[in-house]
Amino acid sequence: MTGVARAARKISDIARHWAQAAPEATAIREEGRETGFGQLWRNVEAAQRFLRAQGVGTGDRVMVVAENCSAVITLLFALSEIGAWPAIVNARLSEREIEAIRAHCGPRLMLFTHAASPDALRHGVRQRAKEIAPEGLGPLMMADPDPQAVSEPEALAHEVALLIYTSGTTGQPKGVMATHRGLLHFAHVSATSRDMTPADCAYAVMPMSHIFGLATLLLATFEAGASLYLATRFSAEEVVKALSASEISILQGVPTMFTRIVAWAREHGGAVQAPRLRYLYTGGGPLDPTLKQQVEALFGMPLHHGYGMTEYAGSLFITRMDRPRKDTSSGEIVEGAELRIVGPDGREVAQGEAGELWVRGPGVMHGYYREPALTAEAIDADGWLKTGDLGRLEADGALFIVGRSKDLIIRSGFNVYPIEVESVINTWEAVRLSAVVGRTDAEGNEEVVAFVEPKEGATLDIEALQRYIGERLSPYKRPVQIVPIDMIPTTASGKLQKQPLRELAARRR
Repeated sequence: MTGVARAARKISDIARHWAQAAPEATAIREEGRETGFGQLWRNVEAAQRFLRAQGVGTGDRVMVVAENCSAVITLLFALSEIGAWPAIVNARLSEREIEAIRAHCGPRLMLFTHAASPDALRHGVRQRAKEIAPEGLGPLMMADPDPQAVSEPEALAHEVALLIYTSGTTGQPKGVMATHRGLLHFAHVSATSRDMTPADCAYAVMPMSHIFGLATLLLATFEAGASLYLATRFSAEEVVKALSASEISILQGVPTMFTRIVAWAREHGGAVQAPRLRYLYTGGGPLDPTLKQQVEALFGMPLHHGYGMTEYAGSLFITRMDRPRKDTSSGEIVEGAELRIVGPDGREVAQGEAGELWVRGPGVMHGYYREPALTAEAIDADGWLKTGDLGRLEADGALFIVGRSKDLIIRSGFNVYPIEVESVINTWEAVRLSAVVGRTDAEGNEEVVAFVEPKEGATLDIEALQRYIGERLSPYKRPVQIVPIDMIPTTASGKLQKQPLRELAARRR
């Protein structure tokens, strides 16, 4: 492990280092092609010339509507060199969502990776973008530059690396200003915690519009001088094929991704060949114990877990390679981070009790772009970031996430954490995946509703499942209604989408 990020000032310094130290080493594997670090950096230099020719300068925003491809990586580092901010947006978002982000960030330039994404093509056409093929980037679509775009001050421009948009709880876009310092710190912490070396190859299907794909996969992998195997969209079959036929040694993703892989394996003989695989990791959501057991049985190695968030530029807690856990803990706190667990009164709770997680450290965002009031709500005067997540800390320092504060269900004065109910439901033989939400009843109390996605070909016996749950959960935790659903909705990054389910539950009262 080189510690490249320790000496770097901006995220592009990581790629520059390996272009000088190991120019022939593979950086990107994409559709049977390999790009070395030296060639990647030549592409970055060419992309800078192209961007400057379009009027992009320090403090500008460039909105990149994309799915994973080498052009996204090249643009990220080229904009870092210029001091401009990429706002990488998943092309699978709706037209309304894309337009809301465009209006909020006020980009100097909009680019679309239409060669890698039919959805990017659709958005490009809507924005009247023209097809181009700049040196170092290949086929793209570009909308006319906006001469009225306002540049940010130089000092702020050089502190912030990029904007990552998240809808949060309101559905309105919030642009997280992730800093170079935070991203570089996490790249070092993540690569070190995984014992990564240049010999590693990480499967990269998590969208680079999300902190998981951008920091945990891209930056941490390049920090170690390792290579990325790029995948545009998730397919369990394609993951299994890649593991058996390629150099992949690291597989990381959200829990729903692993749920789909387990289901595919069960339906196709129950085995996966992965000769070079040495590390499995899931994050981006609570880990169900049944899923952990299934994944570890399928691959014959530990499934590591962590906890992080967009507003902290990566993971805050990670399980350790030398002491994998048998439980579903998110592991131990990473270097440089601090944690407080706070009750509704703003005071720290006793050890072992659940409360809201407040964090502080080098990864804390600069703030929400153009949202000073939201920033002040999220970060206090002492630098503590209020995460909105609920968890408890055990005596050995292990963190257990119990849910989002907005997901907490209060039934007759008792707290119901959805993950606890989901963990029981997911052990039922016919269930592939479940999602539990709250619904207000006629008396103003909250009741528990469970949406259940059955395994392919399985018949869901609701009465039998209710009895099964009743034997394992207290009465106030038991769902008043179980709703079968063909497929539980997820975000583009694979996280469970509970807001549509809350709305559906309200209509089904």
